[in-house]
Formats: sequence, C-alpha cells, structure tokens
Amino acid sequence: MTSSLHRLYSFRRCPYAMRARLGLLFAELQVELREIILKNKPAQMLAISPKGTVPVLQIFDATVDGAVIEESREIIVWALEQKDPQGLLDAKVLHQADALIEQNDKEFKHWLDRYKYADRHFAMTQTEYRQRGEEFLQVLEDLLTKNPYLLGDRATIADIGIMPFIRQFAHVDRDVFYSLPYPKLQLWLQNWLEHPFFLQAMTKFQPWQEGDDVVVFPSSLGLLGGVCLHHPQ
Repeated sequence: MTSSLHRLYSFRRCPYAMRARLGLLFAELQVELREIILKNKPAQMLAISPKGTVPVLQIFDATVDGAVIEESREIIVWALEQKDPQGLLDAKVLHQADALIEQNDKEFKHWLDRYKYADRHFAMTQTEYRQRGEEFLQVLEDLLTKNPYLLGDRATIADIGIMPFIRQFAHVDRDVFYSLPYPKLQLWLQNWLEHPFFLQAMTKFQPWQEGDDVVVFPSSLGLLGGVCLHHPQ
C-alpha cells in the first residue's frame, strides 16, 4: 500500500521523537508513521538519513518532494509553520523559547544522560549528576512561578520541546523527583503527562517492516483542547 502522506520515522520512548510527534499533533497534521527499533534500523531510513537517529521526517509535496528533516526542533517548527491553531510559535517569545530549548538540548541533556546512566560515568556520583541537572529544573521552576506555562499563559514550542526531557529525568527515580522542591514544575509535568495529545503521542505501534500497511498518525484529526494547569492551593 502506498501513501501520499509525509513519512515520519520514530521511536516511541525517545524524547526527541516524542516532541516531534507532539508538534505534529498540535499542528493537526497526519503523517505515515514508521515505528523503528533502534537496534535494527530500517535500510529505508538510513538511506535518507545516514546518521541513524530519530525522528526523521520525509516530506512529500509538489515543491520539496522527498525532502528530509532530521532534527526534532526543525520538525516541530516546520509542522507549526504549516498550521498553528494554538499559537505555539508565538513571535513575542520565540527567541526566548529557542534559547530555553537550546539550554535543554546542550546543557540539561548532558547531565540527564549521566544521571540516567550513572553506572557508565564514574567522574561523579548519581546524586551529583542529578544536582547538576537540577540547575535547569530551578530555571523552569522560576518561570512556572510566574505563569502556568514556561513562557506565559499558554503553551509554546518551549513547553513541548522540553517536557519529554523533564519526563525522562523524573522517571530515573520518581520518588526522588517528586520529593524535590519544584512544586510548579512537578505540577506542570503531571498536567502534560495527562494531556490528550501526549497520551496520543505515546500510542504503541508495532515496529515497521517492509510490506506493512500504512500506519497513519494521528489516526484521526480534531482539536482536543489545551492543557488545563491547576495551581496547588
């Protein structure tokens, strides 16, 4: 079966792939989804993106047929440039959003990986790696003290670009994470974990194989509404 949809290679648990899927959901765009196994990457994906990381979006349209976007941030921006019904690409805060995502990707992700895999990194203890990661958590906590979302009273690209990584940090040790002094961040994360778009983004699919029927993601379109954040009493 052939498809005229744009094609997304993805891996459900990868935070980069998570945020790309969230971007597509907020943009109300459907794609052909090819779920992969990182230990057995399909030749079709490697042929268009030899670096072998997900997500990878292959675009099929009249102007740039077959063009490939290999970076999750670029996939989000491309998707929201097509359609942005909830205004995640808010021009007033876009520069700030880009800087925050850059800090997440370059600094926080470094400490997150060492915190998660402390048994592979012996320079510091797991607690010390966590504490270095907490420097970014404090930045986010301070922002969320002012607003229900990172950069204001509604979600922006910063929220969906950063949330999957905070989720991963929290899941290293949930008891520890929820004992830390970041109540606004914890509430923000919990609301995102319950958001209909995130639940849809985390739908399980069988790994793609040549000859499989096309998997359309999301299976149906329709605005599911924004996150409703509740401030603790």
